[in-house]
Amino acid sequence: MAHVLEQEIKKFIDSIRPPTDLRDKLDIGFSFQNNILEIFEIRPRWDDHNIKISSSVAKTQFIKSRNIWKIFWMRANGKWELYPPKPEVGNLSDFFKILQKDQHGCFWG
Repeated sequence: MAHVLEQEIKKFIDSIRPPTDLRDKLDIGFSFQNNILEIFEIRPRWDDHNIKISSSVAKTQFIKSRNIWKIFWMRANGKWELYPPKPEVGNLSDFFKILQKDQHGCFWG
């Protein structure tokens, strides 16, 4: 199951990554461990372009006992908070749709 999820995640991330020639200025990455998927932007540090920094964009956590994915967004204070309009979804595809639409500007600003 984890392998199938990782393939789905990689497919989504590949679909939202910038063109290859821009990836040294902005890229999208992810980590998936212990049923937690975190998506982040990767950019060069403003004062040293040789150093890359990651900024969290969104997080979802699979709650096995309820068979749902909880959705979180990163507040300006650096703390994760449940996504208020729809804090839970039944599958990763629905999470990806919410992330792409970002109707409330929580994820991509």
